[in-house]
Amino acid sequence: MQITFADSLPADVSLIASIANKDSLPEGIEPVLAEGAKRGRFKGGAGQVVDGYVERDGKVVRVALAGAGDPGATDRRANLEKAGGALAAKFLTSGEADIAIDLSGSGLSAEDAAAVLLGLRLRAWRWDEYRTTQKDAEKVSLRNAVVIGVPDGTQAAWERESALAEGVEFTKRLITEPANVLYPESFVELCREALEGTGIEIIVLDVDDMTKLGMGALLGVGQGSDKPSRILAMRWNGGASGDKPTVFVGKGVTFDTGGISLKPGAGMEDMKWDMGGAGAVAGAMVALAKRKAKANVVGVCGLVENMPDGKAQRPGDVVKTMSGQTVEVINTDAEGRLVLCDALHWAQEEFQPAAVIDLATLTGAMIIALGHEQAGLFSNDDTLAERLSAAGKASGDGVWRMPVGPAYDKLIDSPIADMKNVGPREAGSITAAQFLKRFIKDGTPWAHLDIAGMAWSNKPGPTYGKGATGYGVRLLDQYVRDVIEG
Repeated sequence: MQITFADSLPADVSLIASIANKDSLPEGIEPVLAEGAKRGRFKGGAGQVVDGYVERDGKVVRVALAGAGDPGATDRRANLEKAGGALAAKFLTSGEADIAIDLSGSGLSAEDAAAVLLGLRLRAWRWDEYRTTQKDAEKVSLRNAVVIGVPDGTQAAWERESALAEGVEFTKRLITEPANVLYPESFVELCREALEGTGIEIIVLDVDDMTKLGMGALLGVGQGSDKPSRILAMRWNGGASGDKPTVFVGKGVTFDTGGISLKPGAGMEDMKWDMGGAGAVAGAMVALAKRKAKANVVGVCGLVENMPDGKAQRPGDVVKTMSGQTVEVINTDAEGRLVLCDALHWAQEEFQPAAVIDLATLTGAMIIALGHEQAGLFSNDDTLAERLSAAGKASGDGVWRMPVGPAYDKLIDSPIADMKNVGPREAGSITAAQFLKRFIKDGTPWAHLDIAGMAWSNKPGPTYGKGATGYGVRLLDQYVRDVIEG
C-alpha cells in the first residue's frame, strides 16, 4: 500500500476514516453516523470498525470509524495498530481504491499516528502473484492511503516505520513463496535485490567454501537435495567504527521433508516456511538498512533443502561440525539444529560478535508448550534475555523465557559421538536449545528464539492475514532501537 500525506482532503476520495477512542466519537460527526455507530454497538474498542454513508459538500462519501481503545492503556501502541489494521481488513477488497485517514483533532502524537499507519500497511499486504481466476470481488482494490491532519513529526516517524514495514513485508514474501521458487540460491538472490543500494555488504558461502571450512553438519542436511546449500551473511555497518556487531542467525530450511526420517504427507506443504528464522533475519536487515540504523549488525542465514534421496543423510550417521565436535544423527528431521550449529560457529569466528541471537522454526514441542501466542526464549545471559523480553513486549512479537541447564544437557549425550541431535520426547525444545548452546563460545551472550508457532498462522491477526506473519522482524528491530541505538 502506498501511503502519502496531504494538507487537505483530496476532492476525489470517497472513503474517509477517523480514529475513535473508547466510548467517544470524533467531534463534528454527522448525527446519522453517530446513530449508526450506536446501533452497531460501536464502543471504540481496539480493532472495531463501523462505516456509513453521508452527504458532504453535495457528494456522497463513505465514512468509517476505527476504534483504538482506551487512550491510557498500557498496550496503546498495539491498539492503534489494530485500528489501522482493521481498516485495511475491512476495505481491502471493498472496491474502494483509496482511503483518506483524517487525524484532525484525534489527539494522537506523531508516534501514535505512525502506529496507525503501520497497522494499516502491514494488514494490507497480500501475495496474489499466483492467482489467475479471482473474481473482481475477491481482488485487492485498496492501494492508496492519503493522511491529513497529522501532528508535527508524523512524516519523520513514518519514515522509520515504513522501513520496518518493508522488512516485515519482505519476510512475509519469503515465507509465502513455494519451495520450487524459493530455495537456497534464489533466497540469496532475492536478498541481493531487496538490499541493493542500501550499503549492506553481502557475503555468500557455497558448498565448496563450506566443505573447506568443515561444515559437515549443515552440508549433511542438504546433501540429499539437488539444490545446493548456501550461507548468506548481510553486514550493516551503521554504528561506531570498531564496535563489535550484534549477529542474528536464522535457520533457513527452504523445504523440509524430514529427510530419511520422512514427515507424514498430510500438511507437509507447510514446510515451505521452515525457513522462517532466516526469513525474519533477512527482513530485519532490510528494515535496519532502509532506516539507516545507527548500529553494527550482521544477519547470517544457513540455507538448505532437506530431501530424501540416495545421497541423503541417514539416521545413525555421525557428522563432524565446523567446531570440531561430532554429532550422531538420530533423526534427520531434527535438521535445523544441524544447520544452525555450523552457522553459529562460523558467525562467531568470522565476526567476533558482541552478542548472538538465533531464530528458528525449530521444534513442534514449542508449539505444544506455548501455542501460537509467543516464541520460546532460551539464553545463557540474563541481561540479554531481559532486553529481548522487553523488545518483544514493545514490538508485539512476544517471547517467553524457557530454562536451559546441565540437567537437560546430559539428555543429548551420545554413546559414540560428542552428542546426538535429539534427546527423549520430553523437554524437546529445551534439549534442542542445549544442543545449540554447545556451539556458543564462552563469554558470548547468546539467545535462541524458537519461533515454530509464530511464523505462520492459520487465521488472520491484527496486522497480518492468514499465512505468513512476519514474526521476528519487529522484535529484532526493536532490540536494535532499544539496546544498540539507545
